[in-house]
Amino acid sequence: MNRWTEIKTAYQVARSGTISAAAEALGVHRATVLRHIDLLEKEFGEKLFQRNARGYVPTEAGLDLMRVAQATDEQFSQLLGRTRGRSAELSGEFIVTSLSMVAPALLPALKQFQENHPKIIVRYLTSDKLFKLEYGEAHIAVRTGPKPDQPDNVVQPFMTHRMGMFAHKDYVAKYGIPTDETEFSKHTFIGLDDQNSKPAFHHWMLKHVPAENVVFRYNDSLVGLQAVLNGVGIAFMLTHQASSYPDLVQVFESKPDWDIEHWLVTHGSLHRSPKVQAFLAILKAGNTAAA
Repeated sequence: MNRWTEIKTAYQVARSGTISAAAEALGVHRATVLRHIDLLEKEFGEKLFQRNARGYVPTEAGLDLMRVAQATDEQFSQLLGRTRGRSAELSGEFIVTSLSMVAPALLPALKQFQENHPKIIVRYLTSDKLFKLEYGEAHIAVRTGPKPDQPDNVVQPFMTHRMGMFAHKDYVAKYGIPTDETEFSKHTFIGLDDQNSKPAFHHWMLKHVPAENVVFRYNDSLVGLQAVLNGVGIAFMLTHQASSYPDLVQVFESKPDWDIEHWLVTHGSLHRSPKVQAFLAILKAGNTAAA
């Protein structure tokens, strides 16, 4: 039997006593209530209500049905209470995804989030994979590059990374510093291995640096960093990351076109969930992102 909607209607009729009151309580037309009662009575093969001047009074069969419906309603209310309680406690997994370059900005907020909600298990997945938020693969994704435009997602600005061109002081001592773009052909460069990579600085390099001068290519940012530190050549780096290495020298003035934009992306169905809002509140308090 698949008549839970009709049973709920009959239960409301028994509680309200009239078709009109039940329809108002359920937010449906009275014709819908009458149809549900008729369907149930055909299913049971007997009357569930006696119609009289006072309204609708349950028969013996109707009372049996009402007891089952009441027990079900009470159990559902208890389940709803337990579920809401768990939501208030914020337990279970919380999944965030980004590129690894965003980790230093996110980790303090994730640490605070987990401390505030110790029953949460944080899963922070750093990957260039585009996780499918609509299938629940992540609660929040930090997307890098142009502003995402998927219509079902909520997109907010997160942060901007400034990029610069750097080389090790040993490289500079040996080869000098290019004074302008026309001198790039006299230098060696370190670049991304994926020629279809999206960052704006990569496209700028493809346009302005001769391909034969990009003598070292990498697909792991840690490898790229080590190549720069070992004096292999000139490379694009995050300016704040380069500042941690005193032996690195900025060899070319940063350009706004090289900036990397990051966006907080949540699916519309999860954006207002307690977990997402709690984490966004921490980011907002830290002036790292909008809520």
